[in-house]
Amino acid sequence: MPLLALSSLQKSFRTPEGGRRKIVDVDDFSLDAGQQLALRGESGSGKTTFLHLIAGILAADSGSIRIDGREVATLSESQRDRLRAEAIGYIFQTFNLLQGYTCLENVSLGMAFGAGIDRARAAHLLERVGLSHRLHHYPRQLSTGQQQRVAVARALANVPKLVLADEPTGNLDHRNARESLALIRDTCRENGAALLLVSHDPEVLGAFEDQRDFAALNRAAGEVAT
Repeated sequence: MPLLALSSLQKSFRTPEGGRRKIVDVDDFSLDAGQQLALRGESGSGKTTFLHLIAGILAADSGSIRIDGREVATLSESQRDRLRAEAIGYIFQTFNLLQGYTCLENVSLGMAFGAGIDRARAAHLLERVGLSHRLHHYPRQLSTGQQQRVAVARALANVPKLVLADEPTGNLDHRNARESLALIRDTCRENGAALLLVSHDPEVLGAFEDQRDFAALNRAAGEVAT
């Protein structure tokens, strides 16, 4: 059984004119445990919405999302929160770090809804991403590349089975982008986590042997539902 299995997944949003625009229409998609897959697609193609649906941040209009054998649509809000905390690590394009908390606190809080806060593990993860000397710094005191590394550590804090990465190198320079991508992939491999990454960057996509075109996968591209 795949770790992630989707079928007949649809999501639309209301337009200012009163109609509805279909953003995601995916008939079938799956990801195996430990698999690393890149989805290529331009900005605005629905890639972020697709990841938000998988993570349970957005509710689908219809269709099935099964993660580790559990049907997301049948879970209560608190159960979805628990599944996300225990099984999913999300690396946001804009990092989404809590500005009033230190690096160590940001990673520790990522564990709060899972097995529980383990500050020693949080410190180890930050050491793993090269930030042992920045444990008590705040995000505003870090470079963009360092903030990205904190976001990676936080996403991996609960040893997730599935890591979702939304344009994770989009705000980085060439060197930091290459290093961050290697870090994400290596750490997923070490923990046996599946990785689903979305990007429009040819260099990022070129690092993946396993990649798919999101526009071909998503039948909603360019559609407007009324």
